[in-house]
Amino acid sequence: LKSLFPGVVLQGQSYSRKRILENTLSLTMLFPVRLTGTKYGCGTGGCGACTVMISRYNPTIKRISHHAANACLIPICSLYGAAVTTIEGIGSTKTRIHPVQERIAKCHGTQCGFCTPGMVMSIYTLLRNHPEPSLEQLTDALGGNLCRCTGYRPIIDACKTFCKVSRKEYFFFFKDLIILERVRERERLSISLKLFSEEEFLPLDPTQELIFPPELMIMAEKQPQRTRIFGGDRMTWISPTTLTALLEAKFKYPQAPVVMGNTSVGPEMKLKGVFHPVIISPDGIEELNFLFNEGYCLTLGAGLSLTQVKYILGEVIQNLPEEKTRMYRALLKHLRTLAGSQIRNMASLGGHIVSRHLDSDLNPLLAVGNCTLNLLSKKGKRQVPLNEEFLRRCPSADLKPEEILISVKIPHSRKWEFVSGFRQAQRQQNALAVVNSGMRVFFGEGGDIIRELSISYGGVGPTTVCAKNSCRKLIGRPWNEEMLDVACRLVLDEVTLPGSAPGGRVEFKRTLIVSFLFKFYLEVLQILKRMDPVRSPGLADKYESALEDLHSGHHCSTLKYEVSDSKNLPQDPIGQPIMHLSGIKHATGEAIYCDDMPTVDRELFLSFVTSSRAHAKIVSIDLSEALSLPGVVDIVTEEHLRGVNSFCILSEPEKLLRTEEVSCVGQLVCAVIAESEVQAKQAAKRVKVVYQDLQPLILTIEEAIQHNSFFEPERKLEYGNVDEAFKVVDHILEGEIHIGGQEHFYMETQSMLVVPKGEDQEIDVYVSTQFPKYIQDIVASTLKLPANKVMCHVKRVGGAFGGKTYKTGIMAAITAFAANKHGRAVRCILERGEDMLITGGRHPYLGKYKAGFMNDGRILALDMQHYSNGGASLDESLLVIEMGLLKMENAYKFPNLRCRAWACRTNFPSNTALRGFGFPQAGLITESCITEVAARCGLAPEKVRMINMYKEIDQTPYKQEINAKNLIQCWKECMDMSSYSLRKAAVEKFNSENYWKKKGLAVVPLKFPVGLGSVAAGQAAALVHIYLDGSVLVTHGGIEMGQGVHTKMIQVVSRELRMPISNIHLRGTSTETVPNTNISGGSVVADLNGLAVKDACQTLLKRLEPIISKNPQGTWKDWAQAAFDESISLSATGYFRGYESNMSWETGEGHPFEYFVYGAACSEVEIDCLTGAHKNIRTDVVMDVGCSINPALDIGQIEGAFIQGMGLYTIEELHYSPQGVLYTRGPNQYKIPAICDIPTELHISLLPPSQSSNTLYSSKGLGESGIFLGCSMFFAIHDAVNAARQERGLFGPLKLNSPLTPEKIRMACEDKFTKMIPKDKPGSYVPWNVPI
Repeated sequence: LKSLFPGVVLQGQSYSRKRILENTLSLTMLFPVRLTGTKYGCGTGGCGACTVMISRYNPTIKRISHHAANACLIPICSLYGAAVTTIEGIGSTKTRIHPVQERIAKCHGTQCGFCTPGMVMSIYTLLRNHPEPSLEQLTDALGGNLCRCTGYRPIIDACKTFCKVSRKEYFFFFKDLIILERVRERERLSISLKLFSEEEFLPLDPTQELIFPPELMIMAEKQPQRTRIFGGDRMTWISPTTLTALLEAKFKYPQAPVVMGNTSVGPEMKLKGVFHPVIISPDGIEELNFLFNEGYCLTLGAGLSLTQVKYILGEVIQNLPEEKTRMYRALLKHLRTLAGSQIRNMASLGGHIVSRHLDSDLNPLLAVGNCTLNLLSKKGKRQVPLNEEFLRRCPSADLKPEEILISVKIPHSRKWEFVSGFRQAQRQQNALAVVNSGMRVFFGEGGDIIRELSISYGGVGPTTVCAKNSCRKLIGRPWNEEMLDVACRLVLDEVTLPGSAPGGRVEFKRTLIVSFLFKFYLEVLQILKRMDPVRSPGLADKYESALEDLHSGHHCSTLKYEVSDSKNLPQDPIGQPIMHLSGIKHATGEAIYCDDMPTVDRELFLSFVTSSRAHAKIVSIDLSEALSLPGVVDIVTEEHLRGVNSFCILSEPEKLLRTEEVSCVGQLVCAVIAESEVQAKQAAKRVKVVYQDLQPLILTIEEAIQHNSFFEPERKLEYGNVDEAFKVVDHILEGEIHIGGQEHFYMETQSMLVVPKGEDQEIDVYVSTQFPKYIQDIVASTLKLPANKVMCHVKRVGGAFGGKTYKTGIMAAITAFAANKHGRAVRCILERGEDMLITGGRHPYLGKYKAGFMNDGRILALDMQHYSNGGASLDESLLVIEMGLLKMENAYKFPNLRCRAWACRTNFPSNTALRGFGFPQAGLITESCITEVAARCGLAPEKVRMINMYKEIDQTPYKQEINAKNLIQCWKECMDMSSYSLRKAAVEKFNSENYWKKKGLAVVPLKFPVGLGSVAAGQAAALVHIYLDGSVLVTHGGIEMGQGVHTKMIQVVSRELRMPISNIHLRGTSTETVPNTNISGGSVVADLNGLAVKDACQTLLKRLEPIISKNPQGTWKDWAQAAFDESISLSATGYFRGYESNMSWETGEGHPFEYFVYGAACSEVEIDCLTGAHKNIRTDVVMDVGCSINPALDIGQIEGAFIQGMGLYTIEELHYSPQGVLYTRGPNQYKIPAICDIPTELHISLLPPSQSSNTLYSSKGLGESGIFLGCSMFFAIHDAVNAARQERGLFGPLKLNSPLTPEKIRMACEDKFTKMIPKDKPGSYVPWNVPI
């Protein structure tokens, strides 16, 4: 361990003091000392990829504390006296790996691996504090960490191996780590007992952990307390260590913010450009970090972290009578879901209060609790109530500039006083509330007459809003339904929201205002009844559900698969759950991603300037101020690229930079090149662009239809005679559904490093992409070079999902142009917000359908129209709607079908490929139609699904033959495994007994065709070398994006050459070794490249047969040397020409797909009808995977895709302004599923292996298909909402669009509260956002 700068210890090399001061506010300065394991995911503390452990020694209590924190928010100057442990500090392959690192890797808890270091550090920190944690502590510790790949189940598996539960309890209750096998004697299948062997894991030994640096302990004990001042060129950081020094600093710099955790000031400086020349950061001041429990109140120091407050409240609740702790219980409930553990560890109570954010979770509660703020300045003490005046920053009630918040006094609750807090967010944990509330009522002794009443709301105004007037008018009223009705109307009149309110969701927010009030009414009524059964009216049994939390329980999962007998050696790896090739390196932080590559000598950084208008003419661009800034080298514009500023993407040319006209917000205008990232980004903000808006501005699909704005003529698929069939059916219905877009949210943002070689115009491009050939082509075109001078290298990609292809190429070409022009390496790494703004995502869809059906549910005629929102340029939009058309029937045979599709040209960034490629949207349209037909027929949806399903040998609408035997098998096994009939009855019983909570159950089949539509798109190549020591090097054209393709390729080589996996190495993908590679996507990367690798290995074996036959007992080293001696080549290329594939859109016929993946999923959910919250109780998935090459990787793909699909259909929602500006630009605004969202129970079963001669060892590609099964959640919620509506007498058609967010769920559960809220007349206001 070496000194980072005086007083901070970090494993690694030293910083220079100047470097520290220039970069005051980010621990991501780990990069210069080559500690690249800590990943930079979002820069705002929202994803957890940058988690590190901070350790401090408290000399007063002689104790060392450890806590996890977000490196992207930690001010380095705040770390004086702290020890910082990164992923490199706990273990590595060079020394020893830590048990946490080993288990997360061997439990298959990594895929792309970019989030893994953060996951490891969160678990590690927990284990340092609790060596045998509970399951609750584990899930809480991971609540601030996001993963886009795994679906979280294997990460939980790894965590559970540390849990304090007996082995008997472990298997009885959780069953996670066993594989339930079906033994079929007639098939003679070998049995694999587990995906991993727990017995082989390294034991966790707390005595072997890193010790706290003794020099820091000595320093804390002996060093005198004095203010530390760090001065930089623009900023001064002051760290007082005594209260007197703090007051002096605040008196001297009254406008300087007081920073404790930097969770508020940090994001403001980063995202909003707020600059503070002086920052005051108290360090270890005891007067700010204390608690005092008096007889009537609890006083908490303002410097206590929210985690410390959470712990203190838990202790107080245990030690005081219940009636005194009602306020503390309400606060504790909010603290459990407030942010992630890393943020709670950093954020202070005082900072949370003083920031007064509009969506603060604690302030509404504190505001109703008669709390007092103790203030101090050089002028003396002062107390102010934490009330509406303080929250509105009224001068008389606010802190004066020179004052410090010292502590918060929170009174104990009194007998007959009741306090509750409520919140609803897009995601149940680690998400800012849409609306939250604090409510308190006091009755006085033994009555139900209101003596005191306080109600506050957050999220409905610029700060917390108190309904003072309403409360005053309710004083003296009895606590009954008449009072409730009056209260609701009074509060709605007082707490008003205009239709154009920031954040949108206005009617939802209004409904939550009264829904929360109703919950409080019931809660108090229930307690009154318990306290005085005689005088207080009882609560109807079915109303009690309003007060119960949604279903919760420990995560439980079972996995079921069968392994075929090996046809080769006993150690044959095919079919075995081999750990991801990079799993250990992911877990130790040693896996190198693009931005982890060492800085090249004289390297420059590039930052883009993007359009701020959706459709406008560029009048002028002023670069002068930007060019005058220090460190700025150049600004590349369209003028520099004259003649090479466009490249043909598929069938349409696209410009690289725009300087005449822009057609969407986020379009690239120019690129700033500077000596550092900070200088480039600062200069980019100084480029002045003047626009003149153009008309029309087309944002929605409806507007595109109105203006006839389409990319291509319609695509059409027709089968049978639709018009004639409509004449003979019993019923006809028409409907439509909107499906929102989706952000890729790969954990590693767009990243590239271009290095000119300085000789023969050669240039190397290191880039995070799925398509190296395209990168090579567009860079070569832009630089006017032949492709053989441009080499594209990809080691691994930190997630892609279709989003790292064409836009990546455009940015790489501009970066390469800058590098070539200046003869210096240029690096470009997008911030999360930039990435989301520029790159587009999944296409929003509008689906219209007209169905003709019989009384028994058979659909005889179906006429459909698909519209996709393609954005401003074509990209892959035409291919997306084509694939959507070819897959739209899903698992159903419609004898007469017509479907037409259009790609709409709009003023959004061009949408592109995303996992599933059109099928998740097209399939949902069809399933919605099926569900509506079932409702019209009075039949269960599963009955209508079954009657319309393909029946074994059949024909698709494009005349390709299909054998649906495995589809039927998946469906039947899913129905059996899920105990569908029994659980359906249980759901109906639950719904009949609970008015405000409803459950829903739905089962959905899957037929996912796999293929690329052409032979050329499916060709692949590989190169295999055998060296004289018997080791093998293999390269191929596939990109490792987390799906484990490299692992599978090594398994292929191991089988074909009959050698151990340890003999085989794979370096990465490069156009230098395998040319003309196709895009990695479409679920076929392992299929195609595996067949090429297999071909190369078989070529080598054929050459070596004579050598091996002469010495059958020899080793590979012997055989390689003998072959060399006989001049036999030990290198071979492999090639696969592609699956036979064709499709004619003129005739509507073809054979576009090689095979079909079948499956089914059943999901059960519970919803809260008052808030729109939902919880996935259980999901059962059955999949037909052929013969799995690697069950661990394949199950990981199924689970990860399912959770991503669950996000698509439920919580992931993009918001755009009426001017086309994307609001949701990071994890704080855009919510992907977190660990709290996964099913409480998850059961996955793979069908027994089935043979198919054409694919790689009869395997099937599983990268995309599982995402559609996430719609089982959508239809389960639909079922629950329908139950609520029917109980309320609403029997009309139920129209629900995707995603089914809490807002849509709540507003669909119509009741007296949704009816009493005011409604704004359309056209009377400008909405905050437009529905896309």
